[in-house]
Amino acid sequence: MPLSVFVGTGGGLVLKFLLDKTWIFRYQHRDMSHGIQSFALYTVMGLATTAIFWAFEFGGDAMFHSEAARFIGGAIGLAIGYVVKYRLDKKFVFS
Repeated sequence: MPLSVFVGTGGGLVLKFLLDKTWIFRYQHRDMSHGIQSFALYTVMGLATTAIFWAFEFGGDAMFHSEAARFIGGAIGLAIGYVVKYRLDKKFVFS
């Protein structure tokens, strides 16, 4: 099971990077090195915004001790994380 999670997460990350690069930002890399650097930055931005999501999800659970609060916190964290990720990607990854 851990291998499938790793492969699925990695594949999803690469696919989302390519889709964001092509459809959201319409971005062209100068060369392969620049593309690898962009992908590394994209990954770091994803880790940072995942921390935002987890903070809200687990924070809701810790504050209210209920599954509903965890789900609501997760939804709020996901929305905030997506907005922050878009802005970080626009400024640092695809600029």
